[in-house]
Amino acid sequence: MAVTKTHPIKSTLKAAIDYICNPEKTDGKLLVSSYGCAAETADIEFSWTRRHAIDKGTNLGRHLIQAFQPGEVTPEQAHEIGMELAKEILGGKYEFVLTTHIDKDHVHNHLIFNAVSFANHKHYHSNKRSYHYIRRTSDRLCKEHGLSVIIPGQDKGKSYIEHQAMQNGTSYKAKLKAAIDRLLPACSDLEELLRRLQREGYEIKRGKYISARAPNQERFTRLKTLGVDYTEEALCCLQKQRFFSMFHTSDNTPLHLVFRADVRLPHIPVEGAGFQQLLMRTLCVDGSILHHNDVICANNGRQPVCDHNQGLADS
Repeated sequence: MAVTKTHPIKSTLKAAIDYICNPEKTDGKLLVSSYGCAAETADIEFSWTRRHAIDKGTNLGRHLIQAFQPGEVTPEQAHEIGMELAKEILGGKYEFVLTTHIDKDHVHNHLIFNAVSFANHKHYHSNKRSYHYIRRTSDRLCKEHGLSVIIPGQDKGKSYIEHQAMQNGTSYKAKLKAAIDRLLPACSDLEELLRRLQREGYEIKRGKYISARAPNQERFTRLKTLGVDYTEEALCCLQKQRFFSMFHTSDNTPLHLVFRADVRLPHIPVEGAGFQQLLMRTLCVDGSILHHNDVICANNGRQPVCDHNQGLADS
């Protein structure tokens, strides 16, 4: 299994290349390879290519890290996988330097490639589409080499340290996810969930996406980055599903909900989510509007409370 992460290099390109080529980390530079350039002069050769760039850009190169699970791969195998990945995602159009570090308990590759192609002198465009292509290619190569593969939708763009923290349940994301899982069943809506998170010490930030930050956490965590089940839309839908699953018959058949003609409901201003919340609370409070087989039933298949033709039901 390999975890991939990429970021741009806007300055100190030479320092970055010198770091990944460190002999103490690369078995005396035995685990250093390059393409279209020499590792020792890669920063100069990168700049020659960038001088002919057709479109302007601020990046000098990009740095990709591919980290493997401890004990799952040898340094030589990791380097081979890294070389296959580099050649496939870059298509032989970008100079690059690839190194494999063995100074940690997990073997990991560093790939630094030029921001501009020597083939067409166009800048490399990094976006979600290109990242997912890198991720899919890395997963496929790992599978071809007999390594485990990360489950889709999990561990997106994490460093190895963050991945290990998630595995151990010690990362901020893991703790936030656990808090939501614990609090959600008792919440009537998303707003209540956010209030409960605040009471537990989380700072909530609203914007295009809802984010939360734990005490002593440096950056906010967007809820949507926790997984597909933790987006704002998914959490709202889950709450609705849990509410309606409360009402069922003793034989687990669907419960038909109708409004009784003799029950007068208060005036409800219909304004989006506010209407849904008010209606749900009305249903919960006034059990008389739940109707099944002419008998008014309570939750969880308990005894009926009344029959609207004959008064109270027999106990």
